[in-house]
Amino acid sequence: MRPRPWPKVPELTAQVARAVAARGPYPLAMRVRDELGELFTDAEFAEAFGARGRPGWSPGQLALVTVLQFAENLTDRAAAHRGRYGMDLKYALGLELDDPGFDASVLSEFRTRLVEHGMEEKVLDLLLTALKNRGLVKAGGKQRTDSTRVLAAVRDLNRLELAGETLRAALEALACAAPDWLAQAVPVREWAERYGPRIHSWHPPASTSKREEMTLVYGRDGFTLLEAVHAPDAPAWLRELPAVQVMRMMWVQNYHRTVTEAGAEVKRRESKDLPPGRQRLASPYDTDARYGLKQGSWWTGYKIHISESCDDRRPGPGCRRPGADPRSRRTAAALDHRHRDHRRHGDGCGNDRTGPSHARRP
Repeated sequence: MRPRPWPKVPELTAQVARAVAARGPYPLAMRVRDELGELFTDAEFAEAFGARGRPGWSPGQLALVTVLQFAENLTDRAAAHRGRYGMDLKYALGLELDDPGFDASVLSEFRTRLVEHGMEEKVLDLLLTALKNRGLVKAGGKQRTDSTRVLAAVRDLNRLELAGETLRAALEALACAAPDWLAQAVPVREWAERYGPRIHSWHPPASTSKREEMTLVYGRDGFTLLEAVHAPDAPAWLRELPAVQVMRMMWVQNYHRTVTEAGAEVKRRESKDLPPGRQRLASPYDTDARYGLKQGSWWTGYKIHISESCDDRRPGPGCRRPGADPRSRRTAAALDHRHRDHRRHGDGCGNDRTGPSHARRP
């Protein structure tokens, strides 16, 4: 990527877009271009893009599309369609009327690059800086913080299914990484029948006693596998496999084992003995997902905390700064962290006085 300035709005594009805009409210995209100009420069995103290869779309222009996409709640396909046919977006990006625009996949790739290089808040910070410089937002005032649920892209599993699927995932990883070692360490034929199919592809026993027995079978098999992986003669790198690490944590959270002269006894932890929800793993495939409860609704996933200014004296729209919390902790517990973050950025959401919070348990 070679940073380059944004193109000026072509004369024909400006003429047509303004003629269309004269018949209704002036479009936000055109107002942003008129008042803020080149809002996002390519140089701000240079570290997320390589110096070689075929030139792609300007990251500064993609950042503007992302902001407008969020403001108007557009999907990637809808935003790409808007860039191809919308006069207002062509005006904002400085495109000719016959410009074909961009493919929808470019937007997701742009966001992925930002996340991979730790630049998730870069676009918001640049936008707030531009707004502060023009007196549209300022530090201080009041704000309110609330949270909402974000569902994880994983299947909801009860404790029996969670144990079985976690053990199955670890066995799959070991079978790919060290098939010969696994064949010697565990009874492959018996375990292949038990852990071969995914846990959701069959119905567990209806009887409570049989379900409890199956839970203990999973627990004993899991401890057997962990002992084999941590044995002195086992390759040390096996215990470092992510699936094995997840399984070890899952067993610590859900089982305990007592070793006596009669042998080892495995028991499932009672509900009162489980770790708090913000620490307890909910899926072997997404270690950030947690069990959440808010206003009587349960879900598996995360919480996103959104803070917005609510000072009537501030000109322009209120500032919002979202922040994801993978631990699904209580909204009240996240307030101090959120406000410190706002003050650190010094943006329009940062302040020392807090307006009414709509926080609910947990």
